Parts: sequence; C-alpha cells; structure tokens
Amino acid sequence: MARLALLSTSDKTGIVELARRLVEEFEFELLSSGGTAKTLQSVGIPVMKVSDYTESPEILGGRVKTLHPRIHGGILARQTLPEDLADLEANHIRPIALVVVNLYPFEQTVAKPDVTLTEAIEQIDIGGPAMLRAAAKNFAHLTVLCDPSQYSEYLDELQEHGDASVEFRQACALRAFQHTAAYDRVICEYLEQQKSTTASSFSLFGTLLQPLRYGENPHQPAAWYQTGSAPTGWTAAEKLQGKELSYNNLVDLEAARSLVAEFASDDPSAVIIKHNNPCGVAMGNTIAEAYQKAFAADSVSAFGGIVAFNQSIDADTASELTKTFLECVVAPGCDPDAQQLLRAKSKVRVLVLPDLVTGPTQLVKPIAGGFLVQAADDQSVDPSQWQVVTDRQPTDAQLAELLFAWKVCKHVKSNAIVVTADRTTLGVGAGQMNRVGSVQIALEQAGAKAQGGVLASDGFFPFDDSVRTAAAAGIAAIVQPGGSVRDADSIAAANELGLVMMFTGMRHFLH
Repeated sequence: MARLALLSTSDKTGIVELARRLVEEFEFELLSSGGTAKTLQSVGIPVMKVSDYTESPEILGGRVKTLHPRIHGGILARQTLPEDLADLEANHIRPIALVVVNLYPFEQTVAKPDVTLTEAIEQIDIGGPAMLRAAAKNFAHLTVLCDPSQYSEYLDELQEHGDASVEFRQACALRAFQHTAAYDRVICEYLEQQKSTTASSFSLFGTLLQPLRYGENPHQPAAWYQTGSAPTGWTAAEKLQGKELSYNNLVDLEAARSLVAEFASDDPSAVIIKHNNPCGVAMGNTIAEAYQKAFAADSVSAFGGIVAFNQSIDADTASELTKTFLECVVAPGCDPDAQQLLRAKSKVRVLVLPDLVTGPTQLVKPIAGGFLVQAADDQSVDPSQWQVVTDRQPTDAQLAELLFAWKVCKHVKSNAIVVTADRTTLGVGAGQMNRVGSVQIALEQAGAKAQGGVLASDGFFPFDDSVRTAAAAGIAAIVQPGGSVRDADSIAAANELGLVMMFTGMRHFLH
C-alpha cells in the first residue's frame, strides 16, 4: 500500500511543490484538511479530504477537523508492536508516514495594533499542535515537518535513502517541539498582557540563528538566537559588507540603536558607541555634519567604535566614515554611491536596519537561581512636564539643549553625567561609583568647551557640590530628576551661581 502523508498547513509556501513530488516521484497518497486540500485540488494534485477519510464532517466552523482517532491513531501507532497494528486494522486506520503541519498565524495576528481579544483567540491552533506533538513523539515511525524550509531536505532524504533516516526524523521531532513550545509561549505572553497584574510565569524561547565565535571574551562560548517566527530587529537587518558580527558587536549595536532611536528621523543624528557607552552623539543639518560633530567629540574613543545614524548614509557621510577604523555602521538605508565608497573599508560591518525605533518591551537579566524581568525604559521624553526650580528660566535654545543632553544621558551607564553644547556631547562620565566622579570626568573631558554648555545627570544630586563644580566649569544649565532630601541645597547653589536648573521627575539609571 502507498505511504500516506497528512498535509495541513496555514502557510502554503512550498506545499504544492512538496505535494506534487510526493505523489509523482515517491508514490505517496495525500490526506489533507480544508484549505490545504483546496489548494492542492486547484492545481490537479490528487488528495483525500480529512473529513472523507474520517467520515466525520468539519464542525464548529472548522474548529474541529483533525481531532479524530483515525488521524491520531495513524500518527501515534508503533508499527513494531503487533497490538498497535491490530488496533489499526480493527478500526480501519492507515498508518501515516509523514505529517506536514504549520500553525495558525497567532503571532502575526496579535502583532496588529488593532487586534481584538476575540480575533486573537480564534487564531489559537488546537488540532495543529496536537498533530505536531503526536508525530514528534512517534518520530521512530514517521517524519514530522513544521516549516517549509524543511521540505527540500526531506525530499533529499527520500531521494537518497527511500525514506528519512531516524537521525533526520529525530531532528525534525525536536524542531516540532520547539515550534509548539514557542507557539504556546506567544499565546501565554499575549494573555498575560491582558491582565494588569504581574505575570505569574515568564518564558524565553529562541531559535538558534547562528553560533558566535565567542562571547565577551574568547573563553566564553556564545550564540545568537531569534525570538518569534519572523525575523525582526537585528535578525531582520541586512549586512551589506564586513566580517561576521560578534557578541560584543551585537551588544554595542543594540546600545547604538536604542540611543539613535531617541531622535526624530527628520533631525539628522549620529551616535558612536564604545564599550556600550556613547562616546560621541550629535545632531547636525546633514547626516555627514552630525557624524563629524559626533566623531570630533571624542575621536580617540571613536576609534574602533560602533556608529548609528537615523537617516540613510549618503556619499558625503561614507567618505567621512572611511577615514578611521570602525567596527560597525548601521543606518535605515545606504545610498548606492555610499556603498561603493564604503567598500574601501571591506572589513567594517555595514548594516541596514529600516526599523531603528522598535526595540524590546521587556528586559531580562539572569541571576543565580533565576532571572529578573523589567519593562524597557522606553517612555517618551516630555519636557513640558519638567519643572524649572531656579529663579533663572531657560531660553528656548537652552531647553532644546537640555532635552538633547537628557536623551543621551538616559543611555549612559550609571552614575551618568553628560555635558553638551550645540547638540553635541562634550563630556561623558559613565559608570562611576559616585556621581561626583562622573561630574569631574565629564567636565574634564569637555574642558573649555563647557563654557555656556549644559549638564544632564541620570540621578539626583545628593549634595550641592556637583552643582558648584559644574558652575565653576562654566555650565549654564542643569537637568536632573530631583528627589533628594537635599534638593533645596542644590537649588540654592544654582540660584546663588546664576544657573538654570530643571527637574524631570524621572530618573534613568542604567546598570
């Protein structure tokens, strides 16, 4: 008797070619559910409908199609056990040699901004996961395929061996269990989001995208995983040239992306990241000018840095980029003439990521015995909610500069201090154990350019010493969260020294 294949797919990619070759080259008979059966029949491929085979109609608007003993008996039968074979014969069930199933597009459905709960619920597949899990459990006797990318390899197995090897079937079983686990995870996450309380459980699942040479250091193994079924974020980026991305490259690229996303796409902006901290950030009239300003802010640290732009790279910008050694460059686009210029630096990794704005909504940090989860610090900055706490009021130009400095400071490791002028970083104090040390580092780096500039602090000043140090260096305006029991001392010092000081009411610690 011909081998029987069960085909039931939501994603019809490649299914016609697979079905045709199964029938014409390998003499399979096909069993299929509603939509897939119609697709195959429309191109003349012989197929038996599941409802005809089970002698049970599809009911409940298609909710129940494959949940039937003749389907699951054929999948789960152990063909080396006489009692299983006897059950098949007694119940007129044919063993199934191949199960090809992919699931309703739940993840794509809930990604739509206007999706309703009812619409989402209808995209929860029941029969599909049941068939995948059953077939994966019984991989010793049949093959399960859950992704169109597996079809050609399976056909190669048939071509070479007449049937799939047990090693191939076991690998496919693992893939199926990974697929159903990821599917259930997305459903759980969506339903948890419908509640206002903290989720009672949290799972993280990814598919291996590629092994990495190593992690932060050569003795640390590392790998890159993709979450979700469709490429998003960095997995969707196009690499135009350069070496393979490393663990540290990806960590720094994400820091660059999250910072450059702070600036509107019609305001040309450039970010240079080194060791996960910004060493140069600037806005300009053109993207080339923004890069020149960012590079000049700290050209020593920029060497070997990661550069991100919020506009496409043009020829002028590309010409500037080739003047120094850089690890990676990312932008939402890259003009053809810019690509040609960048080829002169063939080792630099140039990536195009059209969506620089969308980042993770939750951040996970492992600790011994578990992990921590927090919402991303992605609230938009609204300076209209800030409070001027000094007698001196900011000018419009100072307010714009304070906003720029505050956006940068949010992405500097705590304790963070950022000094800026002309929408350009002049000094960055990052990751110090006390805020005074960060102030001193930032001001020392800014030097004489601090005159008339502004200073941003990611946390409040516990004493007035930092305000006095800033004023002595020529700083004209300060933005900080406020909230210290000694805020009055800092305000008094700012008034005494003629500074503007604004409280945001929100801090941005980044550990």
